[in-house]
Amino acid sequence: MASSSTLLVAAVAILAVALLPLLRRLLSGHGHTRSGKGPLPPGSLGLPVIGHTLSFARALRSNTAEEWLRRRAAAHGPVSRPSLFLCPTAFLVGPSASKFLFSSAAVTPKNHPSFSQMVGRRSIREVVGDEHRRVRAMMVRFLRPDAVRSYVAGMDAEVRRHLDAEWRGRRTVAVMPSMKSLTFDAMCTVLFRLDREKDASVRRELSVEFQELIRGVWATPINLPFTTYGRCLAASRRGRRTVAGIIQRRRARLESSPGDDDLVSHMVAEGMGEEDIIDNVMFMMVAAHDTTAALLTFVILHLEANRDAYDKVVAEQAEIARRRKSKGDGDGGALSWEDLGRMRYTWAAALETLRLVPPIFSALRQTTEDVEYDGYVIPRGWQLLHATNMTHWDPAIFPDPGRYDPARFVAGSQPPPFSFIPFGGGARICPGNEFARVETLVALHYIVTGFSWKLAAGCDGTFSRNPLPYPSQGLLIDINELASST
Repeated sequence: MASSSTLLVAAVAILAVALLPLLRRLLSGHGHTRSGKGPLPPGSLGLPVIGHTLSFARALRSNTAEEWLRRRAAAHGPVSRPSLFLCPTAFLVGPSASKFLFSSAAVTPKNHPSFSQMVGRRSIREVVGDEHRRVRAMMVRFLRPDAVRSYVAGMDAEVRRHLDAEWRGRRTVAVMPSMKSLTFDAMCTVLFRLDREKDASVRRELSVEFQELIRGVWATPINLPFTTYGRCLAASRRGRRTVAGIIQRRRARLESSPGDDDLVSHMVAEGMGEEDIIDNVMFMMVAAHDTTAALLTFVILHLEANRDAYDKVVAEQAEIARRRKSKGDGDGGALSWEDLGRMRYTWAAALETLRLVPPIFSALRQTTEDVEYDGYVIPRGWQLLHATNMTHWDPAIFPDPGRYDPARFVAGSQPPPFSFIPFGGGARICPGNEFARVETLVALHYIVTGFSWKLAAGCDGTFSRNPLPYPSQGLLIDINELASST
């Protein structure tokens, strides 16, 4: 008993000593000496060490984070000073903040520490300067419009296969799990060239591990077997081993038959190191399917609740189906690039959904030197938090912001610069936004022309964030198969 007490006291003492520098830094208001003149942003850093982290995390889980941030903005203005994730933070609001974050040379990317552990520290999200430009160029080769155009047939086949297997003949569907499965399969097929039959076990392993690790990207980094972080980190390690196996097979294939027709082979051919490739594949697999799955899910939710918008989307898609049938493409033929170009209102409905429920709640950055913004000095090393929703829901930019109105995004009605930023901006704008657009439109065409739906009994359409938005019950809907299904 005495021995246990001694060990406990020793552990507490060691922890206190380890946390003392951090505590001093937080209580002093910043992590580095300010060389600039001017006041710090208003507000306080909250409780010692933990700051406002716990209350903000609770707000995220209960889907009240927007309200939490609005209270801060109402109390302190468009620039304020909380402490989040053990780091002094400048919370910035509005289009001018977006422009500052996307264009300032004194601002660099930053991720939640758990995200970096789960995904890796050498992904396109983490690297800067020439290395960022190099990695981005590799990815853009497979994500630019001319490349994405070649993926339409593959995406079309994946969507049809998925709906045939998971929707037809059923009365009820949980949309979010269904869309996560669909977008993961489409990504494996068209970006990574993983064959559905030959690579079936690899696809299955990756799907299982990625569904687990995504739950840990904002988890409290306590690495114990029973914590969310510990379980998700273990899933990340297993996923990395699977990706390493893909790299080895691609390298062997390149030695016997040169040709880099998929992203992994291209990175190998360009001489990228194995750990760097793994980090970037991990990031792509997180980014290329979870965000689009969330978008598709919430489009379905908002169309169900807004019949006028639903009717316009149905009319647009029905006309495209009629055109295809008249040309003989409606029975087994894939959608064409021209068909997607006619889906203007459908894409406007998707953009309005991104305005209301952006999959990425906030942008995290970090200052590399003291910077002045809006009359305040933000010290070097501070974290910058910009919540997308705060701008997307600004009534001065989007009147009646809670109303679902795709007309905001039809031709001639585009929002002002830096006021609509679901794909980020500047040099780090999401390179996969065209891929997401095409995947979304192909999926919506077959869902809208193949099924009608309504919320299932007991499903209220609410959602929480952890960190991506996830609807209660996965958004359970009752479906009816349409006789005119294409």
